[in-house]
This record gives sequence, structure tokens and C-alpha cells, in this order.
Amino acid sequence: MRYSGIMRIGFKLLVNDKGKFSALLIGITFAVFLMMQMTAMFAGILNRAFSNVTNIGAEMWIMDPAVNTAASAIPLPDYLLDAVRSMDGVSFAVPLFIGGALVKLDSGTYQSVNVVGLDDTSLFGRPALEQGNIQDIYADNAFMVVDDAEFSKLENPKIDTSFELNDHRGTIVGIARVASNGLNGVPTLYTTYNRAIEYIPSTRFTMSYVLVRPKNATAVASIQREVAKLGYVAFTKDEFNKRISDFYTYQTGIGTNILMMTVISFIVGLSISGQTFYTFILENLEKFGALKAIGAKGRELVYMILFMATFTALTGYGLGIGLVTLMITIARYRLPNYAAMITYWNLGLAFAMVILIAGISSYIGIRKVLKIEPFDIFRG
Repeated sequence: MRYSGIMRIGFKLLVNDKGKFSALLIGITFAVFLMMQMTAMFAGILNRAFSNVTNIGAEMWIMDPAVNTAASAIPLPDYLLDAVRSMDGVSFAVPLFIGGALVKLDSGTYQSVNVVGLDDTSLFGRPALEQGNIQDIYADNAFMVVDDAEFSKLENPKIDTSFELNDHRGTIVGIARVASNGLNGVPTLYTTYNRAIEYIPSTRFTMSYVLVRPKNATAVASIQREVAKLGYVAFTKDEFNKRISDFYTYQTGIGTNILMMTVISFIVGLSISGQTFYTFILENLEKFGALKAIGAKGRELVYMILFMATFTALTGYGLGIGLVTLMITIARYRLPNYAAMITYWNLGLAFAMVILIAGISSYIGIRKVLKIEPFDIFRG
């Protein structure tokens, strides 16, 4: 390789100064750890915010235009369901109820819950059962409970466990599992649509959403246009997730706070690594001058410094990713409702930030090295 020799020299210069090399690694590792931790928390929050959309699995959701999240539904009039079913391109449409309630447990304590009411005929969006039979949902007072991080708040119910909801008796007939836990930290109960609207007080309108399966992908646009004429909106699953994401990112303090912490982490890493790298260059000016004196070209020294900065940055990146992965793994093991998760986009963001840190640090060093004159080094 053309520059392998000069890069080997740079590597030895870098790792032989253990103090400076360690300081560089610690600064970049700490910055990557903070950036990854912040963005992983945000990704986890968004994943929990999508939980109802993910768990129900409907291809299209029809709702009031003012709805921002699946948990904050605005009731829809009953005629909307019939209107949607009559539209060309609709394979089938069913109602969905999502609402909050307060249940009284056998011990006498009260617990907030999220209740999901599924279409009585199709049970579209039903979760997979760990225990029980799905047909038992049609029994009197029947509910299914989700076995997730909030399960213990209902005192670890079993099949036939009873509770009270608005002076109605409820009975657990199934224990279910879902793909994603909820964001609000409350247990989730599933039942039939009619039972849900009977047990939970509501306004004149009772439907939270209309779930639609289009006949094909080309029918989506026409369904959205027809629904818009009625004064409502129809989103695909991905569009609804984006709406929820935009709400938490731009209309709450969560996105702003995460962004500020990520920027602060970047500045901390840049300041530590930039200052340390500059000090390292100053302390080794004689060596760079000697390399110039024996024939090293400026371009070769630039490649050498770029290699040193990139090697340090990527090593720190790997250490930071490993550290945050270890922390998230331990936290999830100890705290079942811990929401942080590592995704490709926060890995990519942290990588881009690290490359930027390496680039700025290299620029600082390159400017100083290119000004070196061998004559000045030897005269000193």
C-alpha cells in the first residue's frame, strides 16, 4: 500500500503516548455513549408510542384530523363506519375502541388500565394468547390481559381472576402477548367492542377509530380522498406512525430535550478530542519536522494525521457502542419497562458525529503540521 509506511509510523506515534491516546479514547467514547444513550431513549419512546398501531396491525386507520397519537382518540360518529364500508377499494372495515379506565382489584386497590375494544364479529387486531382460548372473549364479563412490563400492576392475574370496572364485574379469560409495550406505564386489557363501550362511559359517539383493509395498494389513495370529503383523515400504518413521531418530536419537549443533550454530547466529545489531539501534535512537532526533513511530503503527513484521528475516532466509537449496549442490556434486565433501544438511525447519527469530530480534530492538527519547516526544528 502506498502510504502504509507513513501510517505505521503514525500508529506508533499515537499508541506510544499512552496518556494522550487514552484521553482521546475516553473523550470520544464518552461522547458516543451520551449521544447513543439519548437517541436510544428517544427511539424507545417512539417505539412505545407506536405500540397500539403495531399491535393492532391494521393497514389503514381512519380518525378525526385532530388526533396526534393512538392513545388520544377523538370519538367518531357511527355513520362513518357504514360510509367507509360502502367505498370502492375497501375490503372490510371494523370499529375499534381505545380508552382509559380505572379497575378495582380483589385486594381493594385501584389501578388505571388501557382498554382496547375489538370488533365483536372479527376480533380484528386481537393479540396472540399465551393462555386461554380466544372464543372465551364472548363469555360474560370477559377480558384478556397483556403480559408485559405492567402486568404485575394488576397483581399478576391468572385465568378466572376477577376485578371491578365501573360497577361491572370483569373476568380474565386469556393472557396475551403483544409485539410492543405501551408508553404510559399502565396495563392493557382487550375485550369486545360492545362490552368496552358498555363498561366505559363515553360521549354520544363511541368509535375511536375505523380500521380498514384496502383491496390493494392502489386503492389507498382513493379511500383517503373519499374519507377527506367526509371531513376525516385516513392514514396508512406508516403515515400514522410518522404523525405520532412528529407529535412527540416537535410538539412536546421530548424531541427538543433529546436534541439538546445530543448536541451537548457532541460538543463535549469534540472539545476533549480536539484539544487533546492538538496538544499531541504540539508535543510531536519535532518528529513531524524530522519526517519532513527526510523527505516526507505534506500530502503524506496529511494522510498520516487523518489516519491517526480516524483510527482513534472509530476505536472510541466501537467502545462507546459496546458500553451503551451493555448498559441498555443490564437496564432492560433489571427494569422491564425500560424503553431505550438501539436502531440503525441512531447508530448512523453517532457514526456521522464521530466522523465529524475526527475531521475537525484532523484539520486542527493538519494546519499546524503543514506550517512546520525542518530548518526551524533542527535550529531549535
